[in-house]
Amino acid sequence: MATSPRRAQKIDLGNSTWISLVSACIDSIGTDAFNPCLVAALKSITHFDYLVSFAYHENEMPVCLFHTFSAEKRVVFVEDYLKGPYLLDPFFKACGRKVEPGLYRLRDIAPDRFYQSEYYRSYYVQTGLAEEICYTAYLPNSVAMTISLMRSGNSSRFSAREFRLLSSVAPIVNSLAQRHWVDAHTKFEDDCSVQEIGEKRTIIENTVNALFSPRITPRETQVVSQVLEGHSSESIASRLGISVGTVRIHRRNVYAKLDISSQQELFSIFFQKIKTVRS
Repeated sequence: MATSPRRAQKIDLGNSTWISLVSACIDSIGTDAFNPCLVAALKSITHFDYLVSFAYHENEMPVCLFHTFSAEKRVVFVEDYLKGPYLLDPFFKACGRKVEPGLYRLRDIAPDRFYQSEYYRSYYVQTGLAEEICYTAYLPNSVAMTISLMRSGNSSRFSAREFRLLSSVAPIVNSLAQRHWVDAHTKFEDDCSVQEIGEKRTIIENTVNALFSPRITPRETQVVSQVLEGHSSESIASRLGISVGTVRIHRRNVYAKLDISSQQELFSIFFQKIKTVRS
């Protein structure tokens, strides 16, 4: 049975304690003290178990800017994530769509069948999280970043009140992040792309195309990409402007071409190939 974390403090975001914590963040911008100061400021609002920040730049491998995981947890949340699962992360996808800077719940931005997807069942459940909420921000040189606040499976989800409090300070978090990580683009390498990005393709579509072409067609590439992301056949049909029956035909054709019989096998072969490319 899940236990409840500490309730959100009845904090006045204009009081001396909050002002002091934000001031410490400002004073520590550009130093190693910034990350602990940011964690302390956010934890003064409400409890969370972990914080992790990733930077994203086009189709390059993400960079972990900061985290509070133990060495054991880091393997799942950072090392395994960077091997390929990030491509199907709804927060990563949201940054690619350039959603407005702010705070988001995972369930509010994920595809309609995300919690039935193989990404969720084969990777995300390994994190053991009760909930993850995420700040998005945009930095110079086309870099996007996220700051995720996580509660473990032994905790309750963030309440509506807690979410409102954390959301109310999103402009402050955004401003701090933009100043502290202004040089985040220098952490990326120029030649670490898996493949060249096509102008009209998403990153996941380019990855699927690079891994499976010429065995599957461009339309099948679109369908496979959205299946991997967690979209239902109905959602894919609506997004691509085709019938549900046509989507199902494309899925059957892809499975036949790849000599597989299920979404689980598709997910497995996709990430096996991604890991091979990364290594």
